[in-house]
Amino acid sequence: MRIVIAGGHGQIALRLERLLAGRGDDVAGIIRRREQGDDLRTVGAEPVLCDLESATVEEVAAHLQGADAAVFAAGAGPGSGAARKDTVDRGAAVLFAEAAVRTGVRRYIVVSSMGADPNHQGDEVFDAYLRAKGKADEYVRSQNALDWTILRPGALTNDAGTGLVRLEASTGRGSIPRDDVAAVLAELVDTSATAGLTLELISGSTPVSVAVKSVAGN
Repeated sequence: MRIVIAGGHGQIALRLERLLAGRGDDVAGIIRRREQGDDLRTVGAEPVLCDLESATVEEVAAHLQGADAAVFAAGAGPGSGAARKDTVDRGAAVLFAEAAVRTGVRRYIVVSSMGADPNHQGDEVFDAYLRAKGKADEYVRSQNALDWTILRPGALTNDAGTGLVRLEASTGRGSIPRDDVAAVLAELVDTSATAGLTLELISGSTPVSVAVKSVAGN
């Protein structure tokens, strides 16, 4: 498969790229800064330079040509203000989805956040983040041309992955190593039977492949 990942230099994305490349997939990661390219090459991914905050849908669609799946894993990141939560966590997500529709890339995975809600209340930056993520998810859900799956991890950690998770429509609060998020994403890319599902993810007791098969109804 050819898989294009938005936010290709993110902590989850780099882990996912390593997993996908390691199993033989053709992986491209969209990055904003040229100097990030070597990190992607190190994990086996092709760096694609494109700023999703300023690119047109036509420019992004060109990078999705020939892809079998698209993964939106971009984010404004810590230290960014409410404005960039809107331009990246919402705006770039919508743009990437529009480009996937235009290019005919049906399989579309979103890395969202537990608690994402377009109507979330509050004036803090994190509140703006949850609203932005919620609006992006809402837009993706409205796209009939996409076989979308939305993944909402709990609190992210850099602990070593265990390969054991809880993946359900609603899990309750919890944490999850980024390693395990990447492992779940790699399984979801291949599991089109999860299309149309919004899933929460925290650490648990079920092996990743079993957890994904379970929610897919297999």
